[in-house]
Amino acid sequence: MGEVEIRRSARRRRTVRAYREGDKTIVLVPAHLTASEEADHVRDLVERLDRRERRARLSDDDLMARARLLSKRWLGGEPDPVSVRWVGNQSTRWGSCTVGDGTIRLSDRLIGMPQHVVDYVLVHELAHLVEPGHTDRFWALVSRYPETERAKGFLEGVAWQRR
Repeated sequence: MGEVEIRRSARRRRTVRAYREGDKTIVLVPAHLTASEEADHVRDLVERLDRRERRARLSDDDLMARARLLSKRWLGGEPDPVSVRWVGNQSTRWGSCTVGDGTIRLSDRLIGMPQHVVDYVLVHELAHLVEPGHTDRFWALVSRYPETERAKGFLEGVAWQRR
């Protein structure tokens, strides 16, 4: 099951929630739960997270294929990354791109998020291969992806929730 951190809250009344923070699973529970109720929730939520991650995890080869498809569909095929891979060392970024060598890295915190969100981060990083900075031209490229605003909203919500 890996490391599980349980955070009890007197303010939390009914909802129980779990999410991954690196290799650790954080479970948020109401303070009034019994030890047995808590254990049941933890087991169920960890199993649900594991299932979702198994379904959602693309291999690095799958990520590369997806990046090439998105490049062709939304960016005219101009950005052609050398590699695209998952990394576990990005705790503040969703993705990064090294323009000099054409590599793209996606945070493994994206695993389990909706496909349109992962695709948005890929398009964002692909656009950096064309326009390195966050210029108007860069944002014009990114906005070709029709789910941009929806994905940005999702990621903002995730970031806000973890504060």
